[in-house]
Amino acid sequence: MADKDGAINEANLRALVLRILEEAQGQGAHSAEVSASLDSGLSVSVRRGEIETVEHTSERGFGITVYSERTEGLSKGSASTADDREESIVETVRAAVNIAKYTQADACSGLADAQLMATELPDLGLMHPWQPQVAEAEQLARDCESAALGLDDRIVNSEGAHVNAHAGSRAYGNSHGFIAAVSGSRQSISCSVIGQDNAGMQRDYWYSVARRRELLDDAAVVGRTAAERTLARLGSRPIKTGKYPVLLAPNLAIGLVSSTLSAISGSALYRKSSFLLDSMGKQVMSPHISLREVPLLPGAMGSAAFDGDGVATRAQAFIEKGVVASYLLGSYSARRLKLASTGNSGGVHNLHVDATQLSFAGLLKEMGTGLYITELMGQGVNLLTGDYSRGAAGFWVDNGEIQHPVEEITIAGTLQEMLTHIVAFGDDVDLRGNVRSGSVLLEQMTVAAS
Repeated sequence: MADKDGAINEANLRALVLRILEEAQGQGAHSAEVSASLDSGLSVSVRRGEIETVEHTSERGFGITVYSERTEGLSKGSASTADDREESIVETVRAAVNIAKYTQADACSGLADAQLMATELPDLGLMHPWQPQVAEAEQLARDCESAALGLDDRIVNSEGAHVNAHAGSRAYGNSHGFIAAVSGSRQSISCSVIGQDNAGMQRDYWYSVARRRELLDDAAVVGRTAAERTLARLGSRPIKTGKYPVLLAPNLAIGLVSSTLSAISGSALYRKSSFLLDSMGKQVMSPHISLREVPLLPGAMGSAAFDGDGVATRAQAFIEKGVVASYLLGSYSARRLKLASTGNSGGVHNLHVDATQLSFAGLLKEMGTGLYITELMGQGVNLLTGDYSRGAAGFWVDNGEIQHPVEEITIAGTLQEMLTHIVAFGDDVDLRGNVRSGSVLLEQMTVAAS
């Protein structure tokens, strides 16, 4: 096991990466990059008070990409293995080198530019391992589920409560001489239950996730929240088809923001599969909104000092007052677009929404009459055209007050209209992932009732 900071794992992984890079050079590779990882964890699931699964994980491995020089550019070959013995290193590198002999050369392929490599690697406080015994994790799961089942007689069944403790170290290195490692932990508690009344059955869930065990919500709070969310969905009533203001809950607002980021990502742009082609400098969102990346927040879930190419991350804005200020680019997509990497190979790191903010009650009051959506179903988002149509469930709101649950509806529109008609975001920011957002109030969408 590693010490508290993962220092032992990191040192071993850096040494492993260096050895693999040396082997790639020895086998004639023009250049190479290596990622190695070591992960361990415990997952315990309880259902109806009984242990359902106990899973211990311990995984290690590495992947290598080598580049071979040709007249028209670099060809690449990749291979990976879970075996880091010397003979496996030699064979895995040989496999990657052989693959590179047969792949098509690409003028945009290769390592990220050497001058973009991260040179400052601050301790971001991401590693806080928790190593519970099975009995401890089991009791937490029982407490979580028991709190949910005991809240109300209408909670009639459970889909289980889960406790997870995970820690891992990862190292990346390339032929520029860049080698860096980082360790991180992730703990979670979740619960899903089923409620029933005369109108039928409903299910909902809740979860808490954090790097530190002590920052997790209390297990009973997670269970009660799951039950309360389930109970709130009982007694659904129909509504009329029409056009209404729509308020998306924070986790759904994150999905809307993520779709926006996907539309200005390099891969979508060079493939010409985005409705935001050639959008640099253009207004694409309401003018009170900015989307900013803050990658070096201590302890945050999305923090990182370098991206998947070894490029230094940095604070930056992708949307500034509604205007596209930057695309999201890794080294390959940047070259395809004749631009520079933004340090986003692998995605964003702590994306913040800066916007007009209201309390949840303030958003409901601003909306007046409309729909508060808490669940979306299906994959009805077309990034090429911007068309948006998804199944939904939530609550009918009248005079700024939640009236009753609704289900089996469809909300539809276009991303172009949705993004430019955002009224406000909420201050109920969800901090559990790479994208951080509160609820979002949209001026109007088409709602089709069943």
